[in-house]
Amino acid sequence: MDAFWREAVKRGLDKRARVAIPASCSQEEILQFHTREYVDRVKQQSITGSGYLDYGDTPAFKGVFEATSYVVGSGLNSLVHIMSGDSPRIFVPIAGLHHARRDSAAGFCVFNDPGVLIEALRGQYGLKRVAYVDIDAHHGDGVFYAFEEDPDLIFADIHEDGRFLYPGTGFAHETGKGAAKDTKLNIPMMPGADDEAFHRVWPQLEEFVRAAKPEIILLQAGADSIKGDPITHMQFTPAAHGHAAKRLCAIADEFCQGRIIAMGGGGYNRTNLGLAWSAVVEAMLE
Repeated sequence: MDAFWREAVKRGLDKRARVAIPASCSQEEILQFHTREYVDRVKQQSITGSGYLDYGDTPAFKGVFEATSYVVGSGLNSLVHIMSGDSPRIFVPIAGLHHARRDSAAGFCVFNDPGVLIEALRGQYGLKRVAYVDIDAHHGDGVFYAFEEDPDLIFADIHEDGRFLYPGTGFAHETGKGAAKDTKLNIPMMPGADDEAFHRVWPQLEEFVRAAKPEIILLQAGADSIKGDPITHMQFTPAAHGHAAKRLCAIADEFCQGRIIAMGGGGYNRTNLGLAWSAVVEAMLE
C-alpha cells in the first residue's frame, strides 16, 4: 500500500480521485462465497496465529481474519458506491486475491474477494452478466473454477503459461463447462512475454468481453506480470496495465453504465507495483 500511495501522490492522483477509507465486513458477507467450515477455521487460526491455511503457501497469523475482512469489506463498500451511481469507476489496491477457493486458502490468498463481489452483485444487486478480467501473471484459478459452470460469469485471463508458473492452470482449452462452455477465455503467455506480445492478444480479449455485453466489469490488475518481478517471468511494462484499464473503461461506458472496479492483485517488486497501479488509476480518471 505504501509503495502504491507514494507513487500515486507523486503523480498527484490523490488530488484527482476521491479517496475512501478501508471498510470491514461481516462473517455472513464472506459466506456469500466461502464455506462456513473454512471461515470458522480462519477465525480459529486468527486467534492462535499458528499453522497454515492451505498446504504451505498461506500462513495464519494473529488477526488474519480481521485483516482479510478489510480486503473483502473494502471491495463490498466499493459496490455500494458504484451501484448507487456515486462513483462509476473504483480502484481497490489491496484486493484481487484470486487464488482462494470456496473451502480453502491458496497462493497467499485467504479470502477470495472477487468471488465475494460476484456473488454479492448477483444476490444483492441483481446483476447477472459480470465480466472478470485478470492480467496478473498467475492464472485466477480460484475465480475460474468457482464459476467454471456459470454461463453468466464472463472470465478472461492473460497470464503466464501454467507449465512454468503457479498455479499450473489456465490452459487455452479451458473454456468453461456445460452451459458455460465458451464463456471463459484463458490466454497463456510464454515466459518473457512483453508488451508487444500483450498487444497481439489483447484485441482477442477485448472482443470477447465486448461480445458478452456485461453489466459490470471487474479487473484484476496484478503487477507481477511486469518485468523485474522476482517470482514470475513476464516482461510487461506498466503501459500494458494502463492500456487494459483504458480499454475496459470504454467497454464499461458502452455496456455497463460506466461501472468498473479494478483490484490491485499481486506484485512482488514494489516499484513495479506503484507504477502499474498508478497507471490503472490514471487510465480510469482519464
